[in-house]
This record gives sequence, structure tokens and C-alpha cells, in this order.
Amino acid sequence: MNTSIVQESFKAAAPIMAGYVVLGLPCGILCAAAGMEVWMVALMCALFYSGAGQYMIPNMYMAGNPLTAIIASVSLVNTRQMLYGASLSQFCGTCRKRLAFIFGATVTDESFGVNLANFFNGNWSVGKALGVNLFSQSTWLLSNVAGAVVGSAISLPTALASFAMTALFICLLCMQKISRANLVAAGSAFLGVIICKCIGLSGPAILIGALIGIGAALAFSLKMEEPGDSDIRMGA
Repeated sequence: MNTSIVQESFKAAAPIMAGYVVLGLPCGILCAAAGMEVWMVALMCALFYSGAGQYMIPNMYMAGNPLTAIIASVSLVNTRQMLYGASLSQFCGTCRKRLAFIFGATVTDESFGVNLANFFNGNWSVGKALGVNLFSQSTWLLSNVAGAVVGSAISLPTALASFAMTALFICLLCMQKISRANLVAAGSAFLGVIICKCIGLSGPAILIGALIGIGAALAFSLKMEEPGDSDIRMGA
């Protein structure tokens, strides 16, 4: 990767890196509060690169959620990564498979948006896009490690750091296209979590709420589908 490519990648990744410092520090603090060692935090950031998922793990663990609920909830949240990979695959046709694999494995919400915009604007390559991903992941890893070091050395209130997870999901929600189906999904998921909490199902509340939201949105979409749509698609 030559100097010009590195410079262009860094310039594109700079806003993401700044945001990851703000989000990575409290995530590292939460991981330390959950009992994770600094090396564990670094390894998780290197192998499991997911901001939302990494916030969920210590929060759900400290809330007493069972391991199965944590795994299922984090997996459900991260299914969006498959859509990112499918969307970006159209730009990887001429690059080496190893390069395409590393690029696909290091995509996140923010780097996906930046790279997709640059691909459509032209004069962008998989090498430059990978540089954006690696700069972003390195910043996330270092910020988490710094947070874990601070969290293990100083006793800090985790309530404030925990709100970063809430803020992160609010950001993800605001990034979605405003549609009736999405509103049904968000409202149903919210009500599902509240109901689970009220009846004593605090452990799997997030997972159950998410499944309720998805199911409600699918049912709503099917109900609102025009009767003749299926016939049109079959005849097309």
C-alpha cells in the first residue's frame, strides 16, 4: 500500500476514528467492570470487531443474562454485517480473494457508509477501502484497551458508560429509513422488552423484544402488500 493510498484512507477514516475514541473508551471501561482482562479486551476487538456487539456483551453479562441469550442477541444484532458484505461485493470483482476476505471481515457500520459513498463517487479501490477499515479498527482496539486500563485501575461508575450503549442503538435506529414497517418494528420491540421486564423475564428481554419487533414488522409488511403484487412478480 503506497503513501498516497494510505493518506487517502486516513483522510476518509479520520471522522470514524474520532468517533471511535469517544465510543471505545467507555466500552473498555464496561469490559473491565465485567471482569475482562486488558488482553481479553484487545483480543475481542481484534477478532470480534463489532461496536454494538461489544457493548452488549458486558452490559448483558452484568445484568445477569444467560450465556445463550447473550450469544443469540449479539448474533441477531450482527446479522446486518452480511448485508454490508453483499452490498460491497460488487466492488471486489477484480481484486484478490484474500484482499476481498480481509476487507469484508473488517467492515462496520461507519466504514461501510464511508467506503460505499467513495465507491459510488469513483476513484476508490478495495485497497483504499481496506485502509479505512484498518485505521478504524486500530483506533477502536486502542481506545478499548485504554478504557480497560483506566477501568481496571480506577473505580468508575458504569452507569454513565452504559448509556453509551443506549446512545449507540439510538444512532443505529436513526440511521434507518423512516417507514411504517420500521416504526412497527421499533415500537413492537420496545413494548416487547417492557413487557418482558414487567413479568420478570429480564434475562432474555432484549432477544425476545427484538424477535417480536422483527415478527411484527414482517406481519405488517405482508398485510400491507398489495393483493396483486405476487401475481405481477410471478408473471414478470
